[in-house]
Amino acid sequence: MARQTTEINASSMADIAFLLLIFFLVTTTMDITTGINRKLPPPPDPSAKPPDINQRNIMNILVSKSDRLMVNGRPMEIGELKEEVKEFMTPHFPDNSTFPETKVEEINMLGSIHTSKGVISLKNDRGTSYDMYIQVQDKIALAFTELRNDLSNKQFGKQYKDLNEGQANAINEAIPVPVSEAEPENVGENK
Repeated sequence: MARQTTEINASSMADIAFLLLIFFLVTTTMDITTGINRKLPPPPDPSAKPPDINQRNIMNILVSKSDRLMVNGRPMEIGELKEEVKEFMTPHFPDNSTFPETKVEEINMLGSIHTSKGVISLKNDRGTSYDMYIQVQDKIALAFTELRNDLSNKQFGKQYKDLNEGQANAINEAIPVPVSEAEPENVGENK
């Protein structure tokens, strides 16, 4: 006589599979792609005349289609850019013609403080690689982060990221991020 096989009750298997699916969906982290953290200014008023900016207050950064970097007409390696931007944007005394002009501003929580009138002008060739574009943006952002950290440590004794909203606003007013980015065009080959 043949042995009779017993059936396995599988009615709860669907419930278990469903619970496992929910568990893995809830506990799995998803990579969120973040962009470049930059607050865009409002669109300019078409009837407003652009401000006159003294040429010495502008740092021209050009990136060619072969990813060569030119800063104020001279070749530069990407690793040097952060320090060059920091040096350019730091107010210098006495005021001389090789650095941007400075102005004294009265800033809430900081008092009278010397600020730079410097502006970073960034222009890329249409053929510039995305990697080089991101590296240049990163070095510029890192320079301003370090400048803000330096002032924050000097004024408040802590890093910029640890400041309260009022302190952070004061540091932002003292060290804005004046980056002007032109629409890409065929800038030519930087030599």
